[in-house]
Amino acid sequence: NSSDLSPSSFILASIPGLEAAHFWMAILLCSVYILAVTGNCVVLFIVKTEPSLHAPMYFFLCMLAAIDLALSTSTVPRVLCFYWFNTREISFGACLVQMFLIHTLSAIESTVLLAMAVDRYVAICHPLRHAAILTNSATVKIGLVATARGVLFFLPLPLLLLPLPFCSSRVLSHSFCLHQDVMNLACANTTPSMVYGLTAILLVMGLDAILICLSYVLILKAVLRLALWKERLKVFSTCVAHICVVLAFYVPLIGLSVVHRFGKDLAPLVHITMGNIYILVPAVLNPIIYGVRTKQIQRRILNLI
Repeated sequence: NSSDLSPSSFILASIPGLEAAHFWMAILLCSVYILAVTGNCVVLFIVKTEPSLHAPMYFFLCMLAAIDLALSTSTVPRVLCFYWFNTREISFGACLVQMFLIHTLSAIESTVLLAMAVDRYVAICHPLRHAAILTNSATVKIGLVATARGVLFFLPLPLLLLPLPFCSSRVLSHSFCLHQDVMNLACANTTPSMVYGLTAILLVMGLDAILICLSYVLILKAVLRLALWKERLKVFSTCVAHICVVLAFYVPLIGLSVVHRFGKDLAPLVHITMGNIYILVPAVLNPIIYGVRTKQIQRRILNLI
């Protein structure tokens, strides 16, 4: 009998031949995690304690920092336990919870990035109406809508996997749980789960990416109407940080999706590396990007130092 009605646990992936290097890999991963936690906590502290930063743009930045903290904390400590203490098993329930958190938090981050793009569009194309449209209360409502949207779209993913029987092979291809990775281990028809997962991704991340691109097309048209190149560069430079953050989020997401869809024959190192990049790169880069590009945050960091 090659299947069970309800699996008790899954086995997290390890890199064949590199088991002896797990300790040092964990040191590297832990260092990156500490950097991500420190950077995002500094951003939250600076925005909270600096009244001049109490504006929609920086509130959105705080949302990104909080999401990155939650996303990395929901995965990295468990991965470190695996590398340091060789605890490769993760219970079925914990795996579903971790999967739900990863996909939901990613959806919320995508929505916040779209809101930041709209903020840049209104600030550049309709500057006189910016303060009236994007008020502090409107920012809070956007955050609540982003959270509700992520939960409603991705709560069905673990529910669809819950009744499925799973094969005797319980080895995942990552050091944490993702929907498609878990779904591929099922010994039943996974078409409903696959269709819904793809639909949710397209309706959330895919739609957000299209709308972000559309907002920048409109921004670019408005910038090109300016007479002087110096003015064009000055206005468009206010969008550079957000563009970098969008790329830091969507490039690893697309890369991980491509590896899942077309890279089944790739080495386990590729899957594990892409998974870790997807979880940690945005969390590390976001505070660095805004710290470098935002003078107010720069000054506050120098004062703290």
